[in-house]
Amino acid sequence: MRKVAWGGTVSYGELARRMGADTGASRAAGMLMGRNPWPLIVPCHRVLICEGKLGGFSAPGGPVTKTILLAREGVHLDGGQLALFE
Repeated sequence: MRKVAWGGTVSYGELARRMGADTGASRAAGMLMGRNPWPLIVPCHRVLICEGKLGGFSAPGGPVTKTILLAREGVHLDGGQLALFE
């Protein structure tokens, strides 16, 4: 996970493949990311579900925090559009 560069993202399936497993192990990869005690060292916010969608985030603030962290790295899953209403 630490090899995913600043501003980069990877899917849970791709993460499983990088660990030498098939894409069926993506759920296990997700469970590991959910138990990550060092989110700033092991940047689990860079892991997305299939099709580049956000997915969950176990750190305080949940997906809102994940979106903010990704935006600070220049990753905008909404195409960078400003939200008029939250």
